[in-house]
Amino acid sequence: MIAALLAEMPRGHLAATILGDAALARALGWTHLVPLLGLGLARRDLGAGGGDLRLACHRAVLKAAGPALLLGADLTRRAERLRGLAPKLRAKQSDRVVDLILTRDAIAPAMLTGFMSDRAARRICDRLAQLGAARELTGRETFRLYGL
Repeated sequence: MIAALLAEMPRGHLAATILGDAALARALGWTHLVPLLGLGLARRDLGAGGGDLRLACHRAVLKAAGPALLLGADLTRRAERLRGLAPKLRAKQSDRVVDLILTRDAIAPAMLTGFMSDRAARRICDRLAQLGAARELTGRETFRLYGL
């Protein structure tokens, strides 16, 4: 996949690694794309052809698999902590908030205003961050984003 795309688009390194990761995920029967090749391949590796490119891809998967497994384990722990705290939250619609955090990369409190007040949305997000069940991702005082 990578070699074929780069033959057509020599400057398409980003697209080549994304499609390479997609092909890898599909070949392994995964339901989600994991950026193993995108994280492990260097730009100079993409210039290689044939067997050298294949070997570079194998090395990239080996190099990126360890950190990906550690990150996956950390996210699993965080998700379990959030699920464990969910019944203890007193806010109305807290189950919907927990579901959104678990299914999205990041949420803004403004996303919750469809089913709770703006103030309640900010408070539940801040409370989850205080409890260690979610993290504030931006480091800003306003327009914050929260996620696992």
